[in-house]
Amino acid sequence: MRITNGGGALNAWSLSFGFPASAGVRLSSGWNGEWSQSGDTLLVRNVAWNGNLPANGTVSVGFQGTFSGSSLPAPSGFTLNGSRCN
Repeated sequence: MRITNGGGALNAWSLSFGFPASAGVRLSSGWNGEWSQSGDTLLVRNVAWNGNLPANGTVSVGFQGTFSGSSLPAPSGFTLNGSRCN
């Protein structure tokens, strides 16, 4: 997943997004950030070496996990530092 900063430069960042409860998504691990989960919402925060995200800058992150059912629905409700994004 690529995070592109469409606003001003950031000294720290956090990305939040979620899945439908019926998907049963459970975070196992992640990379290029500090990952956590609360219910059906996943959160990734910068780590020391990638906290500065300039305007139009991009950082790539990813996670591994499990889900229920035959296919994983698309995540939704993305926010970067609390501001809604695509």
